[in-house]
Amino acid sequence: MSSLVRTLAILDLFTEARSTWHFDAIMAALDYSRPTAYRYIKDLADAGYLQRVAAGRYALGAKIIELDYLVRKSDPVLTAATPVMDDLARRVGLDAVLTAMFRDRVIDIHRVQSDKALHLTYGRGRPRPLFYGASPKIILAHLDRALAAKLYKANADEIEKLGLGDSWPEFRDHLNAWRRAGVYVSFREVEAGACAMAAPILNPLGEVVAALALVGAPDRFDLALLDQIRPQLLQARRQVEMALADARTALDS
Repeated sequence: MSSLVRTLAILDLFTEARSTWHFDAIMAALDYSRPTAYRYIKDLADAGYLQRVAAGRYALGAKIIELDYLVRKSDPVLTAATPVMDDLARRVGLDAVLTAMFRDRVIDIHRVQSDKALHLTYGRGRPRPLFYGASPKIILAHLDRALAAKLYKANADEIEKLGLGDSWPEFRDHLNAWRRAGVYVSFREVEAGACAMAAPILNPLGEVVAALALVGAPDRFDLALLDQIRPQLLQARRQVEMALADARTALDS
């Protein structure tokens, strides 16, 4: 690995379950020599990516917060979706949630809350389960087949346990069915107090870049509501895709 990759590997150690690390623990976890670990940690701290919170103990630094702010301001998908989500949540009375996939991680990047009583465990920045819920599944259904096959190979045991197929062809059949449906509806798959309907967001090249979901309490998700919100969700999806296309045209001109 390059020195840059080895340096950034330190940031990957920080999780919700373990938000601070001691110097010695970092060195042991990554099998770095003491001089190497010291150099990498010092570089990250000097750049603001780490901060020392106690003797020899580190947490993520303020530069991470700055970068998140810049992402919120510059992400083209978020920029295109935010006004559409505001209007959609207001009209249907359900929460609107935007979810994106980064490599093998699915993360919510924006939520417009309509139901103040609805409490969701996941939010911006917290990785979601890859094979649970409406948004992850509709994204998986629209992935490039080579990437979907790679994900299957890396997660075959989990996929089989979830009843989603004990071979790539069987799992592919599930993906195809979700894709043909146009939307995916989940009933308490991720959280006991929430159901969702999600549709994919495609960029001008036809690549899936996110999922737009309407989320609400289970007692609201009856067949009548599903019939009512489906066309509104699909219309919102088209509006976001048109905004992405307009932004792409503006950049190319």
